[in-house]
Order: sequence, then structure tokens, then C-alpha cells
Amino acid sequence: MKKRHLLAASLIALATGSALAAVSADDAKKLGTTLTPMGAEAAGNADNSIPEYAGGLTTPPVAYKKGSGIRPDPYAAEKPLYAIKAADIAKYDSKLTVGTKELLKKYPTMRVDVYPTHRSTAFPKFVIDNTLKNATSVKTSDAGMALEGTYAGIPFPIPKTGEEVMWNHVLRYTGPTQFTKFDSINVDAAGKAVLATTGEIFVEYPYYDAKRSGVSGDRDIYFRTKITYTAPARRAGEALLVQDYINPTKSPRKAWQYLPGQRRVKMAPDIAYDTPNPGSAGASTYDDAWVFNGAMDRYDWKLIGKREMLIPYNSFKLVYAKDTAAVTTPGHLNPDYVRWELHRVWVVEATLKAGKRHIYAKRTFYIDEDSWVAVASDEYDAHGALFRAGLMYTNPAYDVPAPATTAQAFYDFNSGGYNVIGLLGPYDVGLKFIDALPATQWTADALAGAGVR
Repeated sequence: MKKRHLLAASLIALATGSALAAVSADDAKKLGTTLTPMGAEAAGNADNSIPEYAGGLTTPPVAYKKGSGIRPDPYAAEKPLYAIKAADIAKYDSKLTVGTKELLKKYPTMRVDVYPTHRSTAFPKFVIDNTLKNATSVKTSDAGMALEGTYAGIPFPIPKTGEEVMWNHVLRYTGPTQFTKFDSINVDAAGKAVLATTGEIFVEYPYYDAKRSGVSGDRDIYFRTKITYTAPARRAGEALLVQDYINPTKSPRKAWQYLPGQRRVKMAPDIAYDTPNPGSAGASTYDDAWVFNGAMDRYDWKLIGKREMLIPYNSFKLVYAKDTAAVTTPGHLNPDYVRWELHRVWVVEATLKAGKRHIYAKRTFYIDEDSWVAVASDEYDAHGALFRAGLMYTNPAYDVPAPATTAQAFYDFNSGGYNVIGLLGPYDVGLKFIDALPATQWTADALAGAGVR
């Protein structure tokens, strides 16, 4: 009788979307031993092409100027170990994303230059401490779409499901409030590069307030961003404010937009999911930004497992390249500017739910084990054909320390063009970490003021 009652209670919990349990205290003991405090495998791989984790890069190179947003490449003197071209795909098949293989097949000029692997990701102590708390505290609810019991750290350092891995990406730590100025450039099938937008952006994760000691509530904002476009002339003065909440099922994304021609701020409920992103002139969707962002409720998520894969990493040369014309070559980014390394990634497959709509029927995401950043994606259309692919070009902010996620590229295999966003080199700002903005700067009124021209 008792067993029947327990079974009935379990079925009711599943049906009502009640919380699923965090890991046991015994499992959590792996953190800081066989696993890093953030949940990655501490050991290197069999042939040491992936080294043991040693705490990440926390000492800036001598050339770095304290307080600067421009970070010199600590690995600039290194040379590629080997290069992969189309003829080498079979040899490295399991270590390349589908999108990367398609680029190699499609463009004779495409090349993957593989450098020594550096596990450079590092985190502040408060993030590490809170991640250890989260291991036995955090639970999912509403069929994995919401969280309970989250301290200011990675929610699931020992993930068991696809939703948990994606929550780790969505709630990744990328440092205090950020400010930068960037270019977004579209390159068409003929190889012509056109400026889509120049923007000034603030990014803030209130979730990672170092002074917060308790757990997040349903209606707490975990992420917000404010963008003002300054170029080209037809877009100058447009502004956008977006806020995401810990429980998107109860508190969906809120967004406001300022358009100079209308001289007013309006709510923008369609700034989510597969709405074309004007920041890339429609070359990507809103939920393509940072490879994935926003609510996960339109997909079923399956954890495929972990693989060793070649991904862009320590991309200082690309992110801070002064000459964007040299970077944006026909067909793909100039391989001379892209550094690839072998890392372990979590692989998650997203399949569109019945009755839901999205231009991507299936998506595969690759999430770096050290940083929990989604570093690549493959997107498929309703017919199962490869539609687009995304790549994130991370480079650690060793002075904070924190992973940095600015430059991203989205390749469209239907049009033959691509978009790259987050190139910082043309400007002297770099990526600045600043004090949190006052609450008054995250209002519709402040958005209107930012966009006035």
C-alpha cells in the first residue's frame, strides 16, 4: 500500500510539473575533486591534447593595462598544431560540428587552424562558492522550464538533463555589468560586406549580484540588456531594452523599443524566439543571440552527452581585430583570425514541440564544459535540412576573471551569406566591466533618453 501511495505521488508530481530533485550530497562531493568546482572534468584526456584544469587564466599578460577594456592575446606567439581543410573531414569527423563541416565542404578557402588547448576559463570565488551550494539546492519546475532554489552561481554543475545544461548556459557567468561598442556586419553570397549595425550595449546579470545571499524568486530578473544603435544613419537612435526572469512561465520576457521616427517607447512583445533580429538585419533570430537566449518552452530538450570537439576558443585576435574588412572575407570569417582548440562540450538536441512554431524544427547545441557557454549550434528546417549554424568566439576576461562572450557568427546555408556580430576592434572601448547601473537606467523613460538624436 505504501509503495502504491509513493508511486501515485510521483506520477502526480510529474503531471503537475512539480520540482525535480537536485543531486545528492555524495554526488556533490565530486566538485573540487574529480570535477572542477564548476562541474567540468578536472583531468585531461588520454593523450593530454586537453590538459588538466589548473584554475584557468587569472594573471593578465604584461602588455595589459589595468582597467582597460582591450585585452592583449596571451597566446599570440603560438602557431597552429595542424590545419583542417575539406579533404581532412573524414579524419576529424567526430570532432567537428555539422555546421563547421558544411563550411569546409562548401568553401575551398575555409580552414580550421587548431592550436594548443588552454583551459583559460576562471571564475571569482563567490561564483564558485554559490555553484557548490546550487548542486544540492537547485531544482527545476514546470517541466524544466523554471528554477527553484538558485544562489548566484551555475545552477546545475552536475547536470542530468538537456534542460539543466541549457539553464547553465542561460545563467552563465560573464562578469559584472558590461559595456561595449561593436559592429555587426553582413556578408552576402557574393562576398560583399555591409554594416548591419553599430551598437552600444550594456549587459547585466542581476542574478550575479555578489551581495545577494539568498535564493532567487520567480519574478527576479536574471538578465537584462540595453542597446542603442548609432549606425548606419537610417538606424541611428534606435534603442532596445530586454529583461528575462528566473521563471519565464510566470514572468515572460519584457522588452521595450524606441524608434526615433515615432519619438516614443513602446512595448515589444515579439522580441523573442524566431523573430528576425534587426541588429543583424534579419540574418539571425532573437534567440540566436549568444547562440541561444530566452525561454526554452518551444522545444523538447535531450541530453546527448559529452564529446571532445574542435571549437573556437581564446579568440582575442578576432574579437579585437582593428580591420573588419580583413576579417569578413567571402563565404566565412578569415581563417587567419580564428583560433580553434580541442575542448570537451556537452551536446544537447532541441526538437520543436508539437503545436509550437519556430523556423528551426531542430537544433543542436554545444556547450563548453569549463565555462558553460554555448559555443556552437546547428539549426535545421522543417524538412530536416541544415539551415544555419552559429559559432561563439569566446575570450576570457582574465582581469575579472570571467568568460567573455561578444563575437558571434551565424551562417545561413540557404542564402550563402553570414553575419558576424560583436567585433570590438574598430573602437577604443573594448569590453569594459563597470559598476551596476542604477535601477532608473533600466526603465522605459531611460531608454527614450538614450535613443534621442
